[in-house]
Amino acid sequence: MESKRLETDLLIIGGGTAGCYAANIARRENPDLKVLVVDKAHIDRSGCLAGGMNAINAYINPGETVDSFVEYVRMDSMGILREDLVRSQAALFREVVETVEAMGLPIVKDADGSYSPRGRWNIKIHGESLKPILAREVRKSGADVLNRVVITNLVVKDGAVHGAYGFGLSDGTFYVISSRKTLVATGGASGLYRPNNEGLARHKMWYSPFNTGAGYAIGIRAGAEMTSFEHRFIALRTKDTIAPTGTLALGFGAPQVNSRGEEFMKLRWAESGGEGAPTPLRLEGPLREIAAGNGPCFMDTRHLNKSDLKRLYEAYLDMYPNTVLYWAANRIDLTTTPVEICGTEPYLVGGHCQAGYWVDVDRKTTLENLFAAGDVAGGAPYKFVSGCFAEGAIAARAAAREIRMESRKAAAPDPGKVSGESARTFSFRQTSRESSGRIAPDEAEARLQKIMDEYAGGIRTSYAMNEAGLLMAQEKLEELSGDLSRIHAEDPYALMQAHEVVDRVDVARVLVAHLLARKETRWPGFQTRQDFPGSDRRYEHFINSVVGDSGKIRIVHRSLEGAEIPWKDAGVPKEEPRLKRA
Repeated sequence: MESKRLETDLLIIGGGTAGCYAANIARRENPDLKVLVVDKAHIDRSGCLAGGMNAINAYINPGETVDSFVEYVRMDSMGILREDLVRSQAALFREVVETVEAMGLPIVKDADGSYSPRGRWNIKIHGESLKPILAREVRKSGADVLNRVVITNLVVKDGAVHGAYGFGLSDGTFYVISSRKTLVATGGASGLYRPNNEGLARHKMWYSPFNTGAGYAIGIRAGAEMTSFEHRFIALRTKDTIAPTGTLALGFGAPQVNSRGEEFMKLRWAESGGEGAPTPLRLEGPLREIAAGNGPCFMDTRHLNKSDLKRLYEAYLDMYPNTVLYWAANRIDLTTTPVEICGTEPYLVGGHCQAGYWVDVDRKTTLENLFAAGDVAGGAPYKFVSGCFAEGAIAARAAAREIRMESRKAAAPDPGKVSGESARTFSFRQTSRESSGRIAPDEAEARLQKIMDEYAGGIRTSYAMNEAGLLMAQEKLEELSGDLSRIHAEDPYALMQAHEVVDRVDVARVLVAHLLARKETRWPGFQTRQDFPGSDRRYEHFINSVVGDSGKIRIVHRSLEGAEIPWKDAGVPKEEPRLKRA
């Protein structure tokens, strides 16, 4: 097979929102810098915003400040956040939004020319072409782009990152990319759990089904410290089409109601903020209504008129056009029929919650030369698109600054490690389809999703979990890990799917370890421990982890300021729990 070696100053893995914005900043502020963006799809329409967006969901509107934003995020994340990270990205919201507007993004304006707000922190946009606009600017900046190349692992030498390995989807070429600095911006992880819709509709989900946790996985295998995987995101969405409900609630004043027509969030969750309760409770509310026999639950649109409907359809056409088609095909009149809602399967998303790399204020990870931005970076929830722009800018500027200060070139990887990674990468192509016991990538994926759904708090258990189930998940994931070498890939596309399963399993193992370590219910709905149903002040800190060379997961407890907490002061047992069979 053909092998290609490339060298660059700054390697950006992932050409989504954060990656494209980072490339633009890096090149425009440092024209002599060599920047390479690598994407497994195509940067014109890749990432979780490939279909567009109808709002910037994090912005400092008139009357608000960075301080009030930080306090809101603290409330929404129920006390757990890295204030330095949230504050540093919020300080850039205006800059990055104005920059993207100058690129050509249409932003809705009021009569006085100011951005049109949608609630406290949102502004309205016409963002269907957001990704093509960003991609066009990447090319104009002079950054190099490598589309349809799957990154499989980081190049690690002497404890530092010096690039990445990958293969081409079109021709199977093996790539060895050397870089002085590397930025991971691949987004979060979907597909860990069994989805709402099965069979041919399994990819009709909220988060991009092609964000498979690869960015997490390559860092986990390299020994980077990760944080907050247990802070899962479970979206409250329209049933069947799995479209965002924020457009209905914030843009059109639709409240949540149960089958009796009761506005239950106001009725039973007033002390928690009602409709303005922390995001996890806005999922927990309908879950409890359904458990009490008051379901299904809905977003009540029956107050809308025909003019409102036209604006609502336009808003969804900017990001979820299939929702409008679904309503039309099923002859649903929203002025007489409310929109049924449901929870999605759990995702790991560093932009809504805070699962990801443990980073400093420059978005530098615990591995030398490695940065992270966007949904793959941890500790700073409530990023959304503007936070991803901001983190891309912060990381790009910090990486460029380090490159200017250092004279050394990118280190070449050891030939033995190159050979080993090449063999690992293509090992799934070497297995014979006819050999006994070989499995297809989608079969392994289904097995993973069944394990997580049944034992690690999926839809089947209404997202609840306990230690016994999590230990079962841990045991079954270890068994599955041992079977992954039996996957057979017929072509480069199937080879990508094989690596996606491997990545998801590595991420799932860390997720389960985090869920086990947090012995409280910090985020009801998102992280419900049946055996520890209340919150515990001893756990007002971060749960982090590091995977060693042996593959063993070590849990690290860190304060909100980042200091490591000894296990005896963290309120946790020193010995890891073990599965006890009856």
